Amino acid sequence: MSRSLVVLVAGFTLLAVPLGAQDQNISRRCATRNPSDAERARIERQARQILEQRQQKGKPTPPPPSGSGGTIDVYFHVIRSSDGSGAVSMAQIDAQVDVLNDAFADAGFTFRLVQAQEVVDNDWFTMGYGSAAEAEAKAELRQGGKTALNIYTANPGGGLLGWATFPWSYASRPDDDGVVLLYTSVPGGGETFYDEGDTGTHEVGHWLGLYHTFQGGCSKNGDYVSDTPAERSPAYGCPFGRDTCRGSGVDPIENFMDYTYDACMTTFTFGQGDRMTQYFSAYRQ
Repeated sequence: MSRSLVVLVAGFTLLAVPLGAQDQNISRRCATRNPSDAERARIERQARQILEQRQQKGKPTPPPPSGSGGTIDVYFHVIRSSDGSGAVSMAQIDAQVDVLNDAFADAGFTFRLVQAQEVVDNDWFTMGYGSAAEAEAKAELRQGGKTALNIYTANPGGGLLGWATFPWSYASRPDDDGVVLLYTSVPGGGETFYDEGDTGTHEVGHWLGLYHTFQGGCSKNGDYVSDTPAERSPAYGCPFGRDTCRGSGVDPIENFMDYTYDACMTTFTFGQGDRMTQYFSAYRQ
């Protein structure tokens, strides 16, 4: 199979131009794996044990959300087809990193673009979640250790905007670690309602340990964050005032971990910030 690769640095622009929007009626926004109730409970116990053991050994505890979560090196992999489909400009890559820095600032995380590269591979370009093409692309392209964020843009189809791995998965499958984004979801990419870069924010939230706000529906544990109101199902569009779980408060449709339009996504809660710093400390530091 023929394949070409171009390494990019800040200040240079890819020659091709992104194509227009894909299917505008995206119903399944995120393919990130959904752990079972039992698995989520096990993960919570494991994380607590790791942090408690670290504290007992005199190691520093993770900072509060208002502190420094850490500087995360970003490796950006633009995968496109041989006919030019899937190109993303350097300006769009920089803009995506800026979106991440704005969204995660209150949790103390800073994202620093270390390298961007363009790869031409028709199979990788259409890789699906959990596919052999995804595994092959990541095995060849991924860079850095467990604190490095690898972002891959492609065109997976199936109504997907992206997916991510969780931090606790790194130890068993380090090559799989990272975030995959539909290439038209980056800032200015042309995906109607979803091209302001917050698919990236959403998926990096998973990469740092967050579940969807509707995880577990109206159950007690839900997404394991106490200050996100329970939500029975994902919200689409911008349904202000939606309330699907009585007594919990209106649904958190403005939260980055829901499924609403990018224009509606504006916030992480304090509890989500705390969880991200805790899980980054437990599994990535």
